[in-house]
Amino acid sequence: MWSDHIIKEDDSPPLILSSCDVSDSMHMARKYGKKASEKVGKVLHEMKRGKLKSGRSGKKVTSRKQAIAIGLSEARQEGDKVPRKSGEK
Repeated sequence: MWSDHIIKEDDSPPLILSSCDVSDSMHMARKYGKKASEKVGKVLHEMKRGKLKSGRSGKKVTSRKQAIAIGLSEARQEGDKVPRKSGEK
């Protein structure tokens, strides 16, 4: 909702300021789908238990960022709502 605020000082013309209602601006579209979030959660759980292995080398994943990347990649392959990688076009 837009609300108008009028500020008037002395004999000067009124100054009208429009501001957006806070409740409307706080709602943004989800970046990742619910299924993708669940997938990332499962992969992080695997990493914490020491069960998550990287694809080619089969080494144990220790980086949290790498685990999240693996989870998003798997979710993307399953067709969940995940944005494209920055390098993809």
